[in-house]
Amino acid sequence: MADAATWATTWAAAVLAGAALGAVFFGGLWWTVRRGAASKTAARWFVGSLVLRTAIVLAGFFLVGAGQPVRLGLCLLGFLLARAIVLLVTRPRLAALAPPASRAPPCA
Repeated sequence: MADAATWATTWAAAVLAGAALGAVFFGGLWWTVRRGAASKTAARWFVGSLVLRTAIVLAGFFLVGAGQPVRLGLCLLGFLLARAIVLLVTRPRLAALAPPASRAPPCA
C-alpha cells in the first residue's frame, strides 16, 4: 500500500510542479505584454522575457521529468491547466470591453 501512496504523491507533485511552471510562464507572459506595451524598448522586454521564461520552464521540465515519461506528461498536464487558469484570471471584464457611455453611437 505504501507503494501506491508513493506513486500518488509523486504524480501529484509532478502536476503541481507543472502548474507552478505554467503559472510562471503564462503569468510572466501576461506581465510582459502589459509592461512591454507601454515601454519604449518593447523588443527588449519581449525577447528578454521569452528567454527567461523558456529557460525556467525547460529547466523545470528537465528536473521534474528526470527521464520518466509519465512524470513529464503529468508535468505538462499541470502546465496546461495553469494556462487555462491564467487565461480565466486575466480575461478582460465585460465593463472594460464596453464602449464608454459618454460618446455618441458610431451610427448616429
